[in-house]
Amino acid sequence: MNIAVALAGVTALSTTAGGYLAIRARDRLHLVLGLSAGLLLGLVAFDLLPEVFTLNSNTFGNVRTVSIAFVLGFLLLHFAEQIFGSHEPAQSTYGHDHNHAVNIAGTLGALAMGGHVFLDGLALGIAFQVSNSLGYAVFIAILSHAFSDGLNTVSLLIKSGHLTKSASALLGLDAIMRISGAALGSYITISDPLLAIYLATFSGFVIYLATSHILPEAHSRHPSRLTMLATIVGVCAMWIIVGNI
Repeated sequence: MNIAVALAGVTALSTTAGGYLAIRARDRLHLVLGLSAGLLLGLVAFDLLPEVFTLNSNTFGNVRTVSIAFVLGFLLLHFAEQIFGSHEPAQSTYGHDHNHAVNIAGTLGALAMGGHVFLDGLALGIAFQVSNSLGYAVFIAILSHAFSDGLNTVSLLIKSGHLTKSASALLGLDAIMRISGAALGSYITISDPLLAIYLATFSGFVIYLATSHILPEAHSRHPSRLTMLATIVGVCAMWIIVGNI
C-alpha cells in the first residue's frame, strides 16, 4: 500500500476521535465550542496565514492576492447566510423536538473543512515524493491538528437541526477526502500560488464562523469565564502545536 495513503488513514482516525468528542460532550458543549473557536483562530493565525503569504506573493491593485481571497472568503459566507437565512443563536440544538432550518454557514464551513483535509492529504502525498523524511515530518504535523479538525467539523454543525446525522456523514467525508488527497498527491504537483488562494479563502470562512457563530453560540448557552478560558486554551494549544512542527 502507498505509505502516504496508509498514514492518511491514521490521521483520519484522529479526526474521527475529535468529532466523537464533540458529539458526546453535550452537557459541556459550551466548553467544546469555546475550545473549538480557539483552535480555529489559532489555526488561521499561526498556521494558515503565514503559509499563504509565503506561498503566494502576487499582488492585484497593489494588494496581496491572498489578502483579497481572505476577505472574499469572509464575505462569501456572510452573504450566503444573509441570502439563504439562518436561525439565531438558539437556546440549544439539543432537547427540542421542532425542526430547525439548516444553517448555511455551518454546513458550508464544514464542507470547506473537508476541502482543507483533502489538501492535508495532498500535501502528505507530495511530501513523500520529495523524501521520506519530509513525508514523516508532514505526517506528524497533520496528525497533531487532525484531532482539532474533527472537533471543528462537528462544532460547525452545532446550529444544524440534524447534527448527529450530518456530523457522522461529514466526518466520514473528511476521512475519504484526506485519503483521496494523499493518493492524488502521490502522483501530481499543485502550484503553490493556487494552494495559497484556497487556504486564504478558507481562512476567511474560518474567521467568520469562529467570531460570528461559534463564540456567540458558546456564550449564549453558558456565559462564563470557563468558556473564555477554553477559548484561550484552544489558541494556546494551536500555538504550541504549530510552534513545534
